[in-house]
Amino acid sequence: MEIIISRDAEELGKRAAEQVAEALNEAIESQGGARLLLSTGASQLTTLSELVKKDVDWSKVELFHLDEYVGLSESHPASFRKYIKERFLSHVDVKKAHLVDGEGDIEENTRKLTEEIRKAPIDVALIGIGENAHIAFNDPPADFDTKEDFIVVKLDESCKMQQVGEGWFKDVDEVPAKAITMTVHRIMQSKKIISCVPYKVKAKAVRDSLEREVTNLIPATILKLHDDWTLYLDEESASLLDDKYRAQALFESI
Repeated sequence: MEIIISRDAEELGKRAAEQVAEALNEAIESQGGARLLLSTGASQLTTLSELVKKDVDWSKVELFHLDEYVGLSESHPASFRKYIKERFLSHVDVKKAHLVDGEGDIEENTRKLTEEIRKAPIDVALIGIGENAHIAFNDPPADFDTKEDFIVVKLDESCKMQQVGEGWFKDVDEVPAKAITMTVHRIMQSKKIISCVPYKVKAKAVRDSLEREVTNLIPATILKLHDDWTLYLDEESASLLDDKYRAQALFESI
């Protein structure tokens, strides 16, 4: 585990994007292509805005993302398919994008995604941490045992409140009850995991994820078991960390 603390979200995004691009280029050079897994949400915006500027042969990159609401139209402002298309795919031409579709035949949609993601490992996974310490939509208590790749989950109230707080929905009642999410098991199979977690609202989740034992009640704690995990924080999200963790962190500016 490596912890990198930047001054603010903008600096964090620049630094994280550099590492992602470097890892993608290494994978392309060594194996002829790369597989990238993206998170969505407000915390990922600065990283994605910098990543699309990087010198990467995107025609050799295959893209996946983590989750999507069940029954939500792609035209809705909160749709993660819409998010990925507008903030990433409209800027770079990837080899292929496998988008999580929460409309229509959910079972068939997840079957196709499972078939594609099992073809080869994910080289670089951008995995955010939610305000309730979820990863993807694996809210607490997260299923650490399933070996499925995508499952349908019921969203908890704190997760719904985060979506409202970030401005994706007008109120909690508008947030869909369920979502398709990549499982914890599949996320942990990624070769490299990079977590970009800025902003004060994430400070408690960051502290709990680092300072508590691994538990499905704090899903992000499992990331500490990954062999190659880098956690990018800004001063706000790192503000509640114990001195032990701040002492081992790298403080970087661009």
